[in-house]
Amino acid sequence: MEGKRDMTETLEKVGLVTLDYTDYSGKDLYLDGSEEELLDIVTRYPREAYNQVIEQKNTWPVLYHLSGIRGNIIEWMPITKEDRVLEIGAGCGAITGTLAAKAGSVDCIELSRSRSLVNATRNKDFDNIHIRVGNFQDVEKRLTEKYDYITLIGVFEYASSYINAKDPYHEFLMIIKKHLKPGGKIVIAIENKYGLKYWAGCKEDHTANYFSGIEGYVGVDFVRTFCKKELQDIADQAGLSKKKFYYPYPDYKLPVSIYSDEYLPKPGDLNNNFRNFDNERMVLFDESRVFYNIIKDGMFDQFSNSYLLVLEEA
Repeated sequence: MEGKRDMTETLEKVGLVTLDYTDYSGKDLYLDGSEEELLDIVTRYPREAYNQVIEQKNTWPVLYHLSGIRGNIIEWMPITKEDRVLEIGAGCGAITGTLAAKAGSVDCIELSRSRSLVNATRNKDFDNIHIRVGNFQDVEKRLTEKYDYITLIGVFEYASSYINAKDPYHEFLMIIKKHLKPGGKIVIAIENKYGLKYWAGCKEDHTANYFSGIEGYVGVDFVRTFCKKELQDIADQAGLSKKKFYYPYPDYKLPVSIYSDEYLPKPGDLNNNFRNFDNERMVLFDESRVFYNIIKDGMFDQFSNSYLLVLEEA
């Protein structure tokens, strides 16, 4: 899939989308093995046929990367054509198209050329997408624009893998916020390490082991997810004290509902708890019954499977 490309050429056009390879090392460092299949699908099929392909393939990578449900995490936000968006970790473009349909412009940063080609191909009819391929720390040094929104959808947990600092999560936010316009917002979607599904028998999403997050990621150094208080503390330490939590359900990856502190689920609302498509799981208890009592006792925000966090300087 990589093929050969003249590394002196820094720009490539796929449809109306521009890919910028100025900071690309020539090697893709983060892949899940599905990129060639995905590129074939988005080359051969229109967006309207993705659901049919998902049903036919019946695999987690195809569902995860191509499901239109992915866009629900951001579609409801008040992004307008007056807004400039920076999408860090754009991957195969599951969120990019939703952003491009709403925003005036979308600048993407993505480590992998293979994934960027999938993104560009599926979104080739948008003329407001610019994909910068390369390591975040290299690309960031060249950014001159300021943004109304900067999104980290399933990205913040990997900060230790590409931010060289003693506290990479704090440093990541400090770097990012330099690129916000006044009043601009950082949007983070991330799993809650104490999400109910992990207690109930789902494997941790990143390590594929049981109870990794609950037990404090012993022996794991490439990823971290956080509880609500930890995220609050990290944001406060970065000077992003104006914050708003939302609660995607069942999680941020395939959300069918997004709750807030002003609109929390009611006892009995959360019954869609077996959607664990990427790994085998145990069923240690009835999650619906436990959610019923957690909600009744006012503790849903502590056990939500994922968080959507919107941050802003006060």
